Amino acid sequence: MARVAYRNADIDLMARMMRAEAEGEGKQGMLYVGNVIVNRAVANCIDFNDLRTIEDVIFQVQGGNFSFEAVQKGNVFYQRARESEKRLARKNLKFWRQHPAKYALWYFNPYGPCPPTWYDQPFTGPYKQHCFYEPVAGTCDSVYSG
Repeated sequence: MARVAYRNADIDLMARMMRAEAEGEGKQGMLYVGNVIVNRAVANCIDFNDLRTIEDVIFQVQGGNFSFEAVQKGNVFYQRARESEKRLARKNLKFWRQHPAKYALWYFNPYGPCPPTWYDQPFTGPYKQHCFYEPVAGTCDSVYSG
C-alpha cells in the first residue's frame, strides 16, 4: 500500500521536483527530496495541516512564496520528467524512507555547515549539499506513523 494516494500526474510532478531540487546529488539525493515531499503529504501538523496531495505539497505557498525554491525560480522544475526520476518518485510514494530524511519535513542547501536547528526544528543529518530537519518530538506524530 502506498504511503500517500497518488495519480500518474503526481508521479510526473514529484519527479520534476526531485530533479529540480537535487539532480546534482544523484539518485540518493533525489530520493531524500522525494521523502520530504511524501512526509509533508502524510503530516497533519505544523505548516502542513491541509496538505493531502502531492500537488498540494509542491504548490504550497507560505509567507507569499512557494515553499520549494524550484517552483519559485522555475529553473528545471518546468522541464519534462525523465523515466529515471519517475521510478524514484514511485519508490518514494510506495515505500521508500531513509535517514536522514526518514521523518524530515524540511531541507535546505546552506552556504556553509548545516545549523543544528532550522526554524527551531532539529537537524537529522546532511546528504551532500542538503541539510535535513524533522519536527520536534511530540509536535507532529503523524509524520512518524505515515
